[in-house]
Order: sequence, then C-alpha cells, then structure tokens
Amino acid sequence: MACFLVPAAEAAVVTVVTKIAEAKGVKSDGMIRKVKVLTNTLWGGSALLAFEHAWHGEIIPTFPFLTNAVDAADRAEMFHEMATVGVTMALVITAVWGIGVAVTHRMAKRSGEAAGEASK
Repeated sequence: MACFLVPAAEAAVVTVVTKIAEAKGVKSDGMIRKVKVLTNTLWGGSALLAFEHAWHGEIIPTFPFLTNAVDAADRAEMFHEMATVGVTMALVITAVWGIGVAVTHRMAKRSGEAAGEASK
C-alpha cells in the first residue's frame, strides 16, 4: 500500500543532511560517499516499490493517489502497514548498509596494518 513512503522519507532526510554536510565542507574519511550509497539504495528501493505498487493498482493518478487513503478504515490499515512493514524495511536497509560500512572499514584497516608490517 504505502510502505515505500517510509524509506523514501528516510532517503529525503539523508539527502538533505548530506547536501548540508557537503555545503559546509565536511570531509570525513569518505563518509559522504558512503552515505550517498545509503541514499541511492533507499531512493532506488523506494522507486522500485512505488512502481510495483502502481503496477498492482495501489497507486492511482488522482487524489489521494493511494487507493487505501480513500476512507478512514483503509487509512488506518495503510498507516499500520507503514508503521510495521515500512519502518522495518527502512531499518533493515540502514542496518545492512551500516554492516557493509563496518566490514569495509575493518578490511581497509587490516590491509593498512598488513602493508605497515610488510614495510618493516
């Protein structure tokens, strides 16, 4: 129904924060680039889910755009899905990204240590 809106909202917030950090000239060991990977993943996943929902007729071209936003009972079901499925998706995407960043950081640290030992 509208679960894709939660990762899209997270993507919008992360995009704005990244743009502000870039404008202030923040240089943090490639962290801006790593955050952009998260942003692209969130935007891409949200777009793919929006397309899937549109394909199944859950998004309509007229207001209120979401088929489950027409009456109160449907809206309650939609908000419940957003709160459960949407939040879970956003958290899992962010957690997997965080694990990936931690693993690559550790690998880079180990290769730096190995290079340091080789030069001794």
